[in-house]
This record gives sequence, C-alpha cells and structure tokens, in this order.
Amino acid sequence: MNLLKPRTTKKISIVGSGVVGASSAYALMLRNVAPTVMLCDAQPGFAHGQVMDMIDCQFLTTTKVRTATHKECGQADIIVITAGVNQKPGETRLQLIEQNYHIMKDVIQSMSPIRPDAKILVVANPVDLLTYFAQKLTNLPHNQVFGSGTFLDSLRLRNILANHLGFNPTAIHSYVLGEHGDAQFVAWSCANVGNMPLLSFPQVQRLDLKKIERQAARKAYNIINLKGSTYYGIGACVSSLCESIVNDVGRIQPVSCWSERHGLYLSLPAAIGANGVEWIADIPLNRDEQARLNSTAESMRRILNSFEESAHQDLSVSASG
Repeated sequence: MNLLKPRTTKKISIVGSGVVGASSAYALMLRNVAPTVMLCDAQPGFAHGQVMDMIDCQFLTTTKVRTATHKECGQADIIVITAGVNQKPGETRLQLIEQNYHIMKDVIQSMSPIRPDAKILVVANPVDLLTYFAQKLTNLPHNQVFGSGTFLDSLRLRNILANHLGFNPTAIHSYVLGEHGDAQFVAWSCANVGNMPLLSFPQVQRLDLKKIERQAARKAYNIINLKGSTYYGIGACVSSLCESIVNDVGRIQPVSCWSERHGLYLSLPAAIGANGVEWIADIPLNRDEQARLNSTAESMRRILNSFEESAHQDLSVSASG
C-alpha cells in the first residue's frame, strides 16, 4: 500500500444498470474515482438511457460515463456486478440463490475471458454467497473477488449510534459481521469511539443494544416498504470501495471476503487496496460473537450444499479463460 502511488485504474465497469448499478455509476462519476465508468445490461437500450441521463451531470466531473458490451466490461480494471433479481414474497432463499446464480453465471460467461488482474466487486444479493460463486466461476484469486458484504449495514449501525450518543458517525468504529442477511450480528466487544471502547461510555449503558442491532438490520426493509428499493447508500459504498482500490489506501471495511478458516466468503473487516482484499483484520471477538460467526458460517455452508445438490452444478468451471 502506497498513499503516494499514482492512479493506474483507468476503467470501472458496472454490470447491471438498474437502480443500484446506476446509483453506483452516479456516485463514482461525481467523485471522479476513475477516468471512465462503463455500464452494460441485458437490455442495452436501458443502459443507454441511464448513460444519456448521467451525461447531463458531466459538467460536475471529469469522469466519462458510457455504455459497453459485456466483453468490454470484462476487460475493466474493476468490475462491479449488480445484476440480479430481488426476493419475491413467499420465495425461499434457496430459490433466490438459484435464480441469481444463473444470472451470475451468464454474466461471467458473457464477459469471458475476464482480465486476469481485474478486481471483481459483487453487489447482487445474497452477496456473500454470490461472491463465493463469482470466485468459483472466474477462478480468479480470492483476494481479487469480494463483495459489498455488511459495509452498508455497518454504516447504518454507526449512524444510529451517532444519533443516540451525539458523536460524529466517522468517530465510531463498529462492525456488523457474518453475512448481509438475517444472521448478521454486531461485534459490540470490538466497537470503539476513537480509541476508547464503545461499551465504556456511561451513556451506552442506558441504550438497548439489541434494539439498535435490530434497527440496523431492519432499516433496508423499512426503506423497501416505503419506496420499493434501496440504492443511494449501496451506491455510495460501491464508490468508496472502488476508491480504496484505485488509490490503494487500505481502508478497513466489512466486506464479503474469503475466510480460510471457514472455507467460505463471510462479511469480515478487511483492508481494501490495489490488490483487492489486502488482508483481513483479526479482531478479537468474544466467545458469544465467535459462536455467532461460526453459526453463520455453518448455516451458509448448509445452504451451499443444498444448492449444489439440487442444481448439480459444477462450480469449478473457469470463466477467466
């Protein structure tokens, strides 16, 4: 990691031009993260419409945004995959995984051969499991393939805590871990304000931490109930993660990354830099938190096993050419 290192990233591609893909492109463009942002979609005309709309914002930025083919997107320095469907009422998680696995497979095959040093950022849900599939399908090194994980959940948690405590959210270092889903949990024992343990503050003792944990986990559902989907927050997260790669800053964020110990992708704090996941922070979880992490991993392994058995898919096929 070198903070003075000149930028080498020239192109970021976004596969999927719906509200999440477009919000991500918009955030990347306004923050001048890279010289070029490319969008592609299964419906090329829709991607073209998104780009036409964003071009009207280019007086605020030096970043150029354009449409691209899937093949072009596969040659970008950073590939952001947002393509996928949302879970429908009454649909099981396994059914959602099956649908989005096939979308992921089609996307990766359409981009192949993928640039061998590309960094792939998976945003589609369920993100931790789809990141696992993306790595298997591309056969890229684990550090080059990661997902947005619980980054946004952790930001929501910090904002809630900041409102209760009167602190700036940037001063609060607290992580939601495990998975971006129902099994996520807060590592309260490792939370800090500045360099002081969060739990040592007297005003924290008066808070219902379980309620705050639920609020952070449920916020997405509340937004969806009111407006149909969430996209601004995750778009900002995508921009931040890409910026960490482009500028090689090694910023630590909870992302879907490969856990050697569990043999899975889990949402854990990791340093993001020019190589993707540079290293995973070994934070000292207490016994209960470690048990919850292990339980999450076991649950995800069961889901993967069920999917592989029912779909009879060979996930070892390389699409990186």
